Amino acid sequence: MPATMKVILSHEAAAAHWGDKALLSFRDDEARVHVTDAAALVQKAQQAGRKLDAMGIKQVALAGEDWTLESRWAFAQGFYNAKGGQQLDFGTTSPEERAELEARERACRWVREMINGTPEDIYPAALATEAGKFLQALAPEAVSYRIYSGEQLKDLGYVGIYEVGRGSERPPTLLELDFNPTGDAGAPVAACLVGKGITFDSGGYSIKPSDGMAVMKSDMGGAATVTGALALAIQRGLGKRVKLFLCCAENLVSGHAYKLGDILTYKNGVTVEILNTDAEGRLVLADGLLAASETGAPFILDAATLTGAAKMALGRDYNAVFSMNDELAQATVRAARDEYEKAWQLPLEPFHLGQLGSAFADMANVHGGEGMAGASTAAAFLSRFVPEQGRNWVHMDLSGSYQKAANDLWATGGKGHGVRTIAAVLARVCGEEGLC
Repeated sequence: MPATMKVILSHEAAAAHWGDKALLSFRDDEARVHVTDAAALVQKAQQAGRKLDAMGIKQVALAGEDWTLESRWAFAQGFYNAKGGQQLDFGTTSPEERAELEARERACRWVREMINGTPEDIYPAALATEAGKFLQALAPEAVSYRIYSGEQLKDLGYVGIYEVGRGSERPPTLLELDFNPTGDAGAPVAACLVGKGITFDSGGYSIKPSDGMAVMKSDMGGAATVTGALALAIQRGLGKRVKLFLCCAENLVSGHAYKLGDILTYKNGVTVEILNTDAEGRLVLADGLLAASETGAPFILDAATLTGAAKMALGRDYNAVFSMNDELAQATVRAARDEYEKAWQLPLEPFHLGQLGSAFADMANVHGGEGMAGASTAAAFLSRFVPEQGRNWVHMDLSGSYQKAANDLWATGGKGHGVRTIAAVLARVCGEEGLC
């Protein structure tokens, strides 16, 4: 059994023989993390976690009095890899800090494990079932859920999920989960979360190249993230009713797959021409947003690994935020900042809808022509499926939810980035002060 390494936080520079501005130094079974700039504490703690994990160290205990809640959590975020085996003792903390750290760990580890799981194991029905079981285990008396699959979706009018997923032998699936801690079956729904759960995305007939397809097990990152966010919010004491909708499918090529030129007619009467089968995320989310709208909830948030355009704009560090309501978008960005996560508002205007023209339907599922804003037009597409022209809706394009290659902060794979932001948004929406 490997020995546990004690990790101490130091505000003094490392001795010169460890190198100029060395982050780590070692003595016997002890490592020291040297952070002389207090403003860089959280980042340096996460970098230290990554370095120790990369060295193959498996058991760590944080020691000393200089660790804070956020530096402990940042270290934990870095001290992770998808192969597993790490054991981390957060050290001596207050009961309140311990509860918060364990809640974050429980939520984010589930998210990362789901995103990093193979598409053979994490298929549409499996994702929906695992999400339901995970949340129900946290609040058995307050959580109930239903799962709709295959032809049942078609019968219920969930045309987007059905059409995208019908090319696979494994049926598309919708999870509808109800968290109702009030005990009142007639309690109003305070908020809805909607997540894109494409468990593997080949691109369909608009097929992806191998390099782009290799990471497409992560295309269910939105579904995983909103599930993790609700899990964290529940553990933080969420007291209002929230519904969760996960729109799950495999986007594959077959003789039964949907095709370019098909026209989908949604429950709200909107018709959509398919010009690119690789723009499938918005098609499944439209169903989830319509289902969320039917609850009468005054606030809806969806999250999805939706566009390459968002990654081109923001890289893998920030999640993109869109809303027709600037105050709501900025409140979401502030929630991210308060939770030590990164989010940035990108533009969304009514004119973006005009860039989705179709000669055969109300709109196409992608924009046509040069110079169009791909992430903004994708968000504009979604705005057709929420009430009040999207005034009480936020869309998050999760550029920062997956790390294609490891860096000095994150291991390769799922990150859980966005979980804390959405949990904080839920708390504010469901609190007395509201979000804005």
